[in-house]
Amino acid sequence: MKQKTKLTQTQIDYCMECGICTGSCPISRELHTFSPRQMIRQSTMKQDGGLLQSPELWACLSCARCSERCPVDIDFPEFLRLHREKARKIGNFPRESHHGVLQLAASLQTHNIKQQRIGWAESVGVFKDKGDYFYFVGCLPFFDITFRYLGLSPLNIARSVLRLLNKMGIEPVISNDERCCGHDALWCGNEVTFNKLAEWNLKTIKATGAKRVLFSCPEGYFTFKEHYPKYVGELPFEVLHMTEFLARELPDAGVSFQPLSKDVVTYQDPCRLGRCSGIYEPPRRLLHLFPETQLIEMERNRENGLCCGTSAWMECSSCSKAMQVERLQEAIQTGAQTLVTACPKCQIHLMCALGTIKQDLRVTDIYTYLEERLEKE
Repeated sequence: MKQKTKLTQTQIDYCMECGICTGSCPISRELHTFSPRQMIRQSTMKQDGGLLQSPELWACLSCARCSERCPVDIDFPEFLRLHREKARKIGNFPRESHHGVLQLAASLQTHNIKQQRIGWAESVGVFKDKGDYFYFVGCLPFFDITFRYLGLSPLNIARSVLRLLNKMGIEPVISNDERCCGHDALWCGNEVTFNKLAEWNLKTIKATGAKRVLFSCPEGYFTFKEHYPKYVGELPFEVLHMTEFLARELPDAGVSFQPLSKDVVTYQDPCRLGRCSGIYEPPRRLLHLFPETQLIEMERNRENGLCCGTSAWMECSSCSKAMQVERLQEAIQTGAQTLVTACPKCQIHLMCALGTIKQDLRVTDIYTYLEERLEKE
């Protein structure tokens, strides 16, 4: 059963006298009419002060920079998410990116359809139908089709993960019956779709007997860990992000890496992995496994890191592009040759923006970066 959150009068009173949230918000810097504080103020007025009709309800990235700094612990992204549910009911919908194809894919997965999600894995490594470890691939097969025009194959993330796990002696479960985790539906205010996806995934994973579910996607990890228990009850398995699992297990797993040429890298903290889940150091520990890799941090990193600019495949705008270009410029200023991230959406969004500034910077995911350095047999 879902747990609703409501602001206390003390929180509201303090909020009206503050403004740290608006000053911290990357959207407010680009869209000057957008103010988290004013939206909270609107919500206290009669009929929500028009908030439910406002298109700015959908502009928030839910990146949690505001909540990270709020002196009275207001969870603004969650506050806004709950209002989005109400907004949909009165006909206020977001502008969907990529012609809504990814929202459509999620919606179709709520039905009893037959999928071919594991074809990529058959030529890559060994996996099972049942076992202790379940690798939740997420939407990578859909991203792989949608974003080919960027010269990008998001399924390479999954390929690298499977090879790394096999090298560690792990043959994970990979399932054709898996569905989208529902993250985007939830943050678009579409509870009906989210609930169906969550219930389906829980049933699918339970049937495999898995004790641990591993995620390469921060959004899937955060959704299972934070929201699934509120909607479908306590989970009968452990939820781990792949970077925390690899940082813990890989150094003692007997896996050999080969030295490559020296590389200067910088790291993009995904919002759902960093500010929302508190996982900052495991990805960095993985990069430090290689003596030839020099990690140089961007000026804004960890809890101060800048979002990649778009959330839940909606409201992709000039604000998004400006944020992405700003982040790429910050990466370039470190002198890095490679920008590494642990989120497929960060990689997609930053790759998209990279084409507009024509700079020599490689944008890659951390699993591909690790897998490239595996000692060849």
